[in-house]
Amino acid sequence: MAKKGNRVQVILECTEHKTSGKPGTSRYITTKNRKNTPDRLEMKKYNPILNKYTVHKEIK
Repeated sequence: MAKKGNRVQVILECTEHKTSGKPGTSRYITTKNRKNTPDRLEMKKYNPILNKYTVHKEIK
């Protein structure tokens, strides 16, 4: 029987986009190891609507 893995898919959403007032959202899908990083993930990713790198946080 296959072992259940610790890797899960998470969605990262831009934190600065909501305050900018521009339509649309910037979201990325990535995976993380639930055992090594139990807290929410934060990464700097490119936001094509704002044309700059911004902090993207994990959403539920």
